[in-house]
Amino acid sequence: MAEAGLTIFDGAHLSQADVSLPPPPPDTEITGAEVLELAETRASLALLGFVLPETLKSSALRRIGVSDTAGFRSKQLDYSDACKSLRNYISAIADEFRDDPIAVTILDGRSLNLFLEDEDDFAMLAENLFTDLDVEDRGKISKDEIQSALANMGIESGVPPVSEFPQLGDIFKKHGAAGKEELGQAQFAQLLQPVLQELADSLAKTPVVVALQNIKVANGSKLRKLLAKDTVPDDLTKKIMEEKQDCNTDQSCTAKIKSYLEKHEDDFGLPSSQLQEMAVLFDEIFTEVDSQNGVAESERDSLWVLLKKILEKIAEKLEANPILYDLQFSQLEEA
Repeated sequence: MAEAGLTIFDGAHLSQADVSLPPPPPDTEITGAEVLELAETRASLALLGFVLPETLKSSALRRIGVSDTAGFRSKQLDYSDACKSLRNYISAIADEFRDDPIAVTILDGRSLNLFLEDEDDFAMLAENLFTDLDVEDRGKISKDEIQSALANMGIESGVPPVSEFPQLGDIFKKHGAAGKEELGQAQFAQLLQPVLQELADSLAKTPVVVALQNIKVANGSKLRKLLAKDTVPDDLTKKIMEEKQDCNTDQSCTAKIKSYLEKHEDDFGLPSSQLQEMAVLFDEIFTEVDSQNGVAESERDSLWVLLKKILEKIAEKLEANPILYDLQFSQLEEA
C-alpha cells in the first residue's frame, strides 16, 4: 500500500493471526500474563506491526469476561484453558475493530524515496520547507529547525511522528541536525537530503503504522447493532414521526425517514450527508427503496418496515464499501 493511501483495520486482518500455542512440557501451567502478551503480539503482527491501543485491549478483555486484568495476569492456566483464552482474546480484539474500525497509514519509506529520486521534486520540497521556516525572511535558519521541517512534512509525506518512531532522534544526531548554526537554503537542502534518505531506508526495514486520529470509518456496524434488536425502538419511531410529513404513503414515509437520518447521522454511526460519498449513497438507497408495496396497517408499522429496509441497505453498502471522513470537518459543519 502506498503511503498516500489508507487502510482500514476492521478485524479482517486478524483472521490471519496465529491462535495456536506450542505443546508445553508435561504438567506445565501458563500464566494469564503470558497468554495476553502472546495474543497481543500475534494480533500486532497480523496488523502489520500496529500497536494495540490500551482502550481497545481493555474493551476486548471485558468482552471475554475479564474485569480484573491484574488478577487474570497472575492466574495459572492449564494448557487447554490457555489455548481457549488465546483464541477468545484475539477474537474479541477482532470484534473491537469490527465495531469501531481504525483508519491507518503505513509509512515504509516509499513516499520519501519519490521525493529523493527526482531532483526537481526534492529541490522544490527543500525550497518550500526552507521558506516556511524562514519566517523573518533572512535567508538563514538554524540547523535544529530541520526537525521542524520534518514535522511540517508530516505523515502525509511519509514522515512518522517522533513518538511513533524514536529512531528519528538518532538520525538527527547522526547527521548533525541540531544546534544553532545557521544554514542558507542550499546548505539546508544538503543536510535535509541524507536525513530523509536514512529515514526512508529505516522505514523500509521497519515500517510504521500510524492511526489517523481524526479520521472515522463508517462501516455500518452501529446500524447492524440497531437492526439486531428484536423489538421496534419506540423512541426512534416516535421521533421520526414528529417530522412534518404525514406517513400516508410509502413515499411520504420515505421522505420522513430521510429527513430524520440527515439530521441525526451520528446517532446511526453515519457521516454527514453533506459529504459527497454519503449524499450519493443516500440518493442511491432512497431511489432503490420499493415504494409500491402499499402502506402497512398502521403509520407506525409502515414507518418501521421502511426504516428497517433502508437501514439494512445502508449497512450492507457501508460494509462492502466503508466511507472514511474527517471528524473535525464534520464537527465544524455541524457548528
